Amino acid sequence: MSASRRKPLTRRLKIDRPIALVGMMGAGKTTVGRRLAAALDLPFFDADAEIEAAAGMSVSELFARHGEESFRRGEAQVIERLLAGEPIVLATGGGALTTPATRKLVAERAVSVWIRADIDTLVKRATRRPTRPLLKSGEPREIITRLLEQRTPFYEAATIAIESNAGSHARTVNAIIAALAKHFPEEPAP
Repeated sequence: MSASRRKPLTRRLKIDRPIALVGMMGAGKTTVGRRLAAALDLPFFDADAEIEAAAGMSVSELFARHGEESFRRGEAQVIERLLAGEPIVLATGGGALTTPATRKLVAERAVSVWIRADIDTLVKRATRRPTRPLLKSGEPREIITRLLEQRTPFYEAATIAIESNAGSHARTVNAIIAALAKHFPEEPAP
């Protein structure tokens, strides 16, 4: 479906709460999130970018200086702030749901969308940039495989699950919009 044909449908969806994209690093949450927000005419926020702005340093620097536990506490605070307002599209960090308080917030305040991808796709996408702190301590495929095993139970609790393997992010956006149409009523046409 073309963007011009999709836009009228998405504008009629009565979205009454945030949409939180969850999933592993490399799943495409930020790229898909930007496109989804544009299609739904909602603001887009990336949790990692918001954390960096609040802390005045990169995620990698935060991990190096303060450790993962401290980063997760700050991440939980930022996500709580972002989910407290109007409907938005939020790309969460890959490990955001490892924090119980964040899982609870996402479950209570948002429609969560797990963007799933196979290991090959995750590794290819996640290693494009050298900014992933968790990938600096070993072989990326092994780390991603281990993290995915640990985090899958958290991701499985998402409201919606969408496949995002190699291919067009537009296809993923369209699949999310179709799934959201089942969760949000349509507003009457003007």
